[in-house]
Amino acid sequence: MKKKVGVIAAVMGLAVAVIPWLLPTGLSTGLDAARFLESGSLALGAAVVFAGGLLTAMTPCVYPLIPITVSVFGARQAEGRGKALLLTSSYIVGMGGVFSALGVLAAKTGQAFGSMLGSPVVVTGLAVFLLALATSMFGAFELALPSALQQRLNSVGGSGVTGAFLMGSVSGFLAAPCTGPVLTGLLAFVAKSQSTVLGAALLFVYALGIGVPFFLIGVFTVRLPRSGVWMEWVKSVLGIVLVALAFSYLKDAFPAVGGAVKGVLARLGQAPGTAIAAVMAGVGVLLGAIHLSFKEGPRDFAFKTFGVTLVVLALVLRGGALDERGVGTWWVSLGWAEPPQAPAFAWSAVLPAHGATFSPESFEQVLARARSEGKPVMIDFFADWCAACKELDRETYPSVEVISESERFLNVKVDATRADDALDALMERFEVEGLPTVAFVSSRGEILRAPRVTGFLEPRPFVEEMKKVD
Repeated sequence: MKKKVGVIAAVMGLAVAVIPWLLPTGLSTGLDAARFLESGSLALGAAVVFAGGLLTAMTPCVYPLIPITVSVFGARQAEGRGKALLLTSSYIVGMGGVFSALGVLAAKTGQAFGSMLGSPVVVTGLAVFLLALATSMFGAFELALPSALQQRLNSVGGSGVTGAFLMGSVSGFLAAPCTGPVLTGLLAFVAKSQSTVLGAALLFVYALGIGVPFFLIGVFTVRLPRSGVWMEWVKSVLGIVLVALAFSYLKDAFPAVGGAVKGVLARLGQAPGTAIAAVMAGVGVLLGAIHLSFKEGPRDFAFKTFGVTLVVLALVLRGGALDERGVGTWWVSLGWAEPPQAPAFAWSAVLPAHGATFSPESFEQVLARARSEGKPVMIDFFADWCAACKELDRETYPSVEVISESERFLNVKVDATRADDALDALMERFEVEGLPTVAFVSSRGEILRAPRVTGFLEPRPFVEEMKKVD
């Protein structure tokens, strides 16, 4: 047993350190179904929307949920392939219903799709849901939804059709951070067409595309064994991932929590933060995060609790380390490292300021300054919950060629994490339908509809878009 636990601890530490570097970036801009829809080619437009959903299912926001959700209600608990078909179909319908409702709401109100993830109330609800699922994975209760729901809480998305529908609905929210590149054009079309039915139908098609991997895995994979030590260990791993996922969403919705994590990583730096996270994950496994049980007495309960906490903190720390660059300020202050010498991307303004509300006057002052200096303006609309926004910050803006080209611009970041009326009006003015959106204003003060970036772009094509602005 000790040898197995040691091997698992080493594998866990290595996985925490290496796997995040291997993950692909999100969807790039350019997958736009609106031009087909506007020309009357509904079939082609729907096919592009479906393909966009399928590609979204492969992004970092979505595919970690595939093994989690299937383990909860899919192949493992289904009595047969027929029931697996029913459950996965219910799951996908639940996701489709949420996408249809949120998408039409976003198109009608002008708010970015997924903006509800900036609401502490919504995110807290999602986090509680994920923690309830994690509690089930740790063996607190079995997931099943009986007809008499009032008798006892047996399900938070389990083997019942209603539970699977509920789990799909929640996953619709969790997938939102990676939907911007595909949904931007679609939501613009829905807003212009004023057809709620058509918009809801197209967004449902998009959700069907995201649901394809869930469907294939849930229906056609070989069923996992239902009992045994191995399955209990797998359930512990899934529970840990769910807890870390819940904390990650809370971190993005509550500035104090997110700021604390960013502050720690700024002091540690990327490489040291990664190493510390890997060690913490390994130690957590050795203490009993996976192989011990909460049901085997106070000693095992305490060790498993401490171990799970360490692994969860390691996963959160590792995720934050991805967004850090260079050495940590702590090592510089101790004299163990040199301050970074490489050029950094310079933002002329970040609006609103931390802890403040958006000020239209401050934004207009930036535009006036640009006109007086004869400079174009690049405006990056972003949110803390937006995955592709973080990829732009991590992969694109630090590039030397992007930094060089940006020097002729006034560069503005607009934080759309928490919407308000003034910010909504600005996003409507710039026709921002999804995040990220990088909009440009010419040196003459004209808002440009093209070029425009509505997803992750690597440095070279991003520079090509910047060069089109005069």
